[in-house]
Amino acid sequence: MVGPGLALADDLPPPPTEISAIADATLYLDLLVNQMPKAELVPVQQRAGQLYLDSEVLRAAGVSVPGNPLGEVALDGIPGLHTDYDSQNQRLLLQVPPAWLPDQQVGDRSLYPPSEARSSFGALFNYDLYLNDTDEGGTYLAAWNELRLFDSWGTFSSTGQWRQSFNGAQAAETRQGFLRYDSTWRFTDEQRLLTYEAGDFVTGALPWTSSVRVGGLQLSRDFAARPDLVTYPLPAFAGEAAVPTSLDLFINGYKSSTTELQPGPYTLTNVPFINGAGEAVVVTTDALGRQVSTTLPFYVTSSLLQKGLSDYSLAAGSLRRDYGVRDFAYGPGVASGNLRYGVSDTFTLETHAETAESLMLGGLGGNMRLGNFGVLNAALAHSQFDGEKGHQVALGYQYNSQRIGFSYQRLQRHGEYADLTRVDTPDIQLSKSSEQVTVSVNLNEYGNLGAGYFDVRAGDGTRTRLINLSYSRPLWGNSSVYLSANREVGDSQWAVQAQLVIPFDLHGTLALGIERSKEGQSLQRVNYSRAVPVGTGVGYNLGYATGSDRDAYRQADATWRLQSVQLQAGVYGSSGEMTRWADASGSLVWMDAGLFAANRIDDAFVVVSTEGYGDIPVRYENQEVGRTDADGHLLVPYSSGYYRGKYEIDPMDLPPDILAPEVEQRVAVRRGSGYLLEFPLKRVLAASIELVDTSQHVLKLGSRVTHEQSGSQAVVGWDGLVYLENLSPHNRLQVELEGGGQCQVEFDLPKAEGSNPLVGPLVCK
Repeated sequence: MVGPGLALADDLPPPPTEISAIADATLYLDLLVNQMPKAELVPVQQRAGQLYLDSEVLRAAGVSVPGNPLGEVALDGIPGLHTDYDSQNQRLLLQVPPAWLPDQQVGDRSLYPPSEARSSFGALFNYDLYLNDTDEGGTYLAAWNELRLFDSWGTFSSTGQWRQSFNGAQAAETRQGFLRYDSTWRFTDEQRLLTYEAGDFVTGALPWTSSVRVGGLQLSRDFAARPDLVTYPLPAFAGEAAVPTSLDLFINGYKSSTTELQPGPYTLTNVPFINGAGEAVVVTTDALGRQVSTTLPFYVTSSLLQKGLSDYSLAAGSLRRDYGVRDFAYGPGVASGNLRYGVSDTFTLETHAETAESLMLGGLGGNMRLGNFGVLNAALAHSQFDGEKGHQVALGYQYNSQRIGFSYQRLQRHGEYADLTRVDTPDIQLSKSSEQVTVSVNLNEYGNLGAGYFDVRAGDGTRTRLINLSYSRPLWGNSSVYLSANREVGDSQWAVQAQLVIPFDLHGTLALGIERSKEGQSLQRVNYSRAVPVGTGVGYNLGYATGSDRDAYRQADATWRLQSVQLQAGVYGSSGEMTRWADASGSLVWMDAGLFAANRIDDAFVVVSTEGYGDIPVRYENQEVGRTDADGHLLVPYSSGYYRGKYEIDPMDLPPDILAPEVEQRVAVRRGSGYLLEFPLKRVLAASIELVDTSQHVLKLGSRVTHEQSGSQAVVGWDGLVYLENLSPHNRLQVELEGGGQCQVEFDLPKAEGSNPLVGPLVCK
């Protein structure tokens, strides 16, 4: 039997909800979306137990509601949106699908921020003097040189060689005197990534075309001007986060990055710059510690261009004749052009054209990524030369991973195919076909195994086929062993080689080798070498070889690298056929009315100036590279073109009255040029002044001092001392005394270079 009390309770209406218990009103609440604070004190309308919010507030919070409603919307009436009203903390909590939130791009495809490349007016002279003396072969001196002028208008360079024989043995075989190689003006527009060339240059080419030397004009895309850019497509991983999440990225088992994500969809692009096949693991962790791991395979290749990128070169001029034999010899006019365009992140289009009076050539090709299974390349070119037609077909495939590398390339020419290499030398025949297959296998601790097959059919019909096998493996410490074998197809004998490399210490390495030719002749080698230090120092190389068919071969050379020059000398050969040689190479730089000597400079450099102050330490990339000379200069020859390097000076040894407002600068220098990097130093007239009143008591601590000439202010310290800078030979001070009152004082600054004098006591009246 049911009691009356229970029956009465069943008849009661349900208790009111938290919202319905409140009268209709405007609530000012903090807004949270998927646990992330978005706005403070937004107006929320409450009517008849329903919550209403202006759609503009949702859009400002990054929530894209399907249908894009306008005006006031009922939160409970939106499918997929969950609402919680936290009356105790006066918060409105919204939970929306992650797809409604803004997309987050995580990562940057640039290696580092771009910077403006600079160049100052100057000149550089590279030289390489080589002296050779051979038993019964004569003696000669060769001097290679490069003269380079540069400024904001670009770089002009000219290379050549002077050669002189000291007896008649070689004079008839080799040209004597000076021989010019190339003279070129080059300017790079870093904003447009374009390089302009006038003079002697090598035309651009694709993997299935040839280059020629031309005197004329060339315009080309130059991605090297922006080394911060990555031109090939990198993988991007997309996903959604429902709540604030921590994301860890692992590439091939190694942790690459950690990122904090807000709720919403995300695209992860901060992938390290790698090549080949790999595996990415994306691990997300929410606030409660729950983890989700996703494994994603990928394939990256630098042979592709990112979607929308283009790489091209256009050249026109006259073919070089007898290069390395005559100074100025030019042939018929020619033109050529190349274009690569990233149609998508998986396909890059290639096209090439050449023309001359007797030649027309055009070709089309491309590179396509086959998912995660490598890259396929193909090209077809057609030519017409002196009325004869021909075509060329190129086909290839490449695959690389941590374990396996495979490459296949085939080039087949049909008919009378010709390109610019034949225009001035029509008797030369291009090869009919070439084919190569290479395989490499990484066996981890068991070493590396490689194999290759090469097949070339020359224009005269002769055919060469080679097989090569190699194996290398690290042994104890840093020692290693290398084995190789090769033979020509059709020959039953193999040529083999074995080498053991043993590092003795941090500098020296011993190498032992055994070789056997396909004719059965053997050769044993032993070599000990010590590398030249990166900065300055001495390195050497000692070698000895003997075999069944030759006299003992001996070799010895030494290298002495100084800051201003590199000197080398050595001897090699067998008994009665010894060759002695010596070499000196380096650079001379003229800049800021100074002449500096250094090791050979092939790229950019910087001359640091400290405005006449010498013996100041200079650091490049946190490494000390020297001290400024008596004129306040130091040549830093290690810079790479367009790289934003860090240069610093150490002002600790400067006199106390010398101020260095800037001690660190980052600067990028144009390729092939130099830049005068100035660190401004100035002498500061400063002094410590002791102030007393008319009773010879020091002024009170905290009194304010104003220097009338400069307007600078300071405060009186203990013992009535005040330190002031930017003083004049004659000075007047206004003092506001602590506790009230004013006084003035005048004084002349004593001459004391290299120190900050103590002046006073001075009576403030």
